[in-house]
This record gives sequence, C-alpha cells and structure tokens, in this order.
Amino acid sequence: NVPLISSVIGTAEMLKPLGLKTTFGSDHTMTINGENLKTHEISLELGQLYRTATMVLGPLLSRFGRGVVPNPGGCRIGKRPIDRHIEGLKAMGAKITYRNGFFYAQAEKLRGTRFKFASNTHTGTETLILAAVLAEGETVLENAAAEPEIDNLIEILILMGAKIRRTNSRTIVIQGVTKLSGCEFTIMPDRNEVITFAIGAIATGGDIIVEDTQRHNLASFLDSLTKAHAGWEPISDNKTRFFAGNNLLSTDVVIEVYPGFMTDWQAPWALLMTQAKGTSTIHETIYEDRFGYVSELRKMGAEIDFYHPVIKNPQNFYN
Repeated sequence: NVPLISSVIGTAEMLKPLGLKTTFGSDHTMTINGENLKTHEISLELGQLYRTATMVLGPLLSRFGRGVVPNPGGCRIGKRPIDRHIEGLKAMGAKITYRNGFFYAQAEKLRGTRFKFASNTHTGTETLILAAVLAEGETVLENAAAEPEIDNLIEILILMGAKIRRTNSRTIVIQGVTKLSGCEFTIMPDRNEVITFAIGAIATGGDIIVEDTQRHNLASFLDSLTKAHAGWEPISDNKTRFFAGNNLLSTDVVIEVYPGFMTDWQAPWALLMTQAKGTSTIHETIYEDRFGYVSELRKMGAEIDFYHPVIKNPQNFYN
C-alpha cells in the first residue's frame, strides 16, 4: 500500500547514494534492502527537497557513529524548524553542529533518555523513535505526537524487532535493542486521500463510496461534515459513502493536533465551504503560511478574507 508520490519516490532516491536498494513493484509494493550502506552523508541537492532528510540521522548514528544531512526541505507552509529533533538527539548523546547548510552529527553510542517535546511535532517524534530503537537503554518521549501514522511506524518497527509501547496518548517508551530484522508490512490508508475524495464528491453534488476509510482516524472530519449537513454514512467496517446533502451550512473550524481537525485538511475544507450557506471561518493554529491557496480560489470567484482574532494566551494556543 505504498503511495506512489514524490515524497516516497524522492526519499528512495535521496537514500540511494548511501547504498540503500529500493525497488517498486506492481500494485504499490516496495522492497527495501539496507544491508550494504556505504556512506553516512545525504546530498544537499536531494536532501533539501524532503522533510524526511533529518529522520535518517538516528539510523546513521547507530550504523556509522556519524551522519551528515542538509537542512530539510518540504512544503513551504510556514516555519518548520527542526530544533526539537536536534535537541532530542543531543539528549541521547549525539554531538551535532550546523554549518554551510548541513547538520554534522557524531555519537559513539546513542543512549536512552527522557525527552519532552516543547510542542507537538509529527516528524520530530518519528525521528527520535527511529534513533531510540537501537539506542542503549530506555528512552521515554513525553508530549509525543499522537497521530495514527506514528502508531503505524511503531507497528512496523515492532515487527522488525523493536520494543516500543505507548503508555498514554502522549508518552512513548522505547527499550533499545541490538538488532532489527526485515519484515512484510501493509501501510495504513492515507487520511488526506480519503477527505480529498469526500470533499470532491460533496462539493460537486456527487456521490462516492471510499474503501479503507478507517473512520476512527477521521472523527473530527466526520463531525465537521455532520455540522455542515454534508452527507456521509458507513457502508461497512471499512467503506464510507460521501454525498451532497441538502443546504450545506457554514462552519467554524479550528485546526488542532490529533485528534483535532488536521492542518492538511483545511485547504480542501475551505473549498467545500465556498459552497455552503453563510460565512465560514477557519482558524489555522500550526502553520502561518497555510493559506497560500486562497489567492487561487479568489481567481475562481471565491469570497475569502483574512482576519486576526485576539487570542489571550497565544503561546499556549498556537503549536
């Protein structure tokens, strides 16, 4: 169930010079072999394109005792600092410096630690999990991201021999092991893909059944559809019907970390709300440049304006 998108294919290309072998088969399969890694440096040309660049630091430190990665790229949706990733790796014993666009990391041995993220970080949580699985001793990640994709990563690592458990929704405990092995794994469905099809159908007066929807991961989205009087209904455990309801109503949505309304969903939701009766609001709390699409919708006749609500405790409200 590997999505054939540039983030996946590009990550494979980024890691190929390290000696990693990847092949894409039929029906969205991917085979990965890391037995012959030969170098510890990610190139600037490829690394600056993808957010996944820093995620290899932990595995490289475990494998070579050092790693060099460029400042990562990714979608330009606002400030996306990786200081929390670096702080966590330093807490595990890594010595990391930054110069000329690269992070240079060294560690004779990563060691378990207790680390609390200052705020929610999806990729930061994944980075430290990948570093901790082969570290010496126990690592406890507090205020860790709770998104289902994190748990999906934990699932595959456990199949590979890692010892990881979530003791509560925001705490992950990793007991380091000496070796991981290969496995076969099916990746979870993409939540963003589900809501894109759903909104496409509802906004155009259509009717669609989406398979493998995993509704328990879409609760805040489905709740918002209900409030907007948009049509949806379960067909079976893994199939959901989405259809245009009568008199689509405006909504007020605040973007939040999981299990709240996902930041990735707000652009499609804005599109849907152009078809609703009344004035809708969307309050983005994670990425300050997430509204770049608005100018394009305005060209097509959408009536969208910006406003800045007064927030009493912005340091606690915004992620």
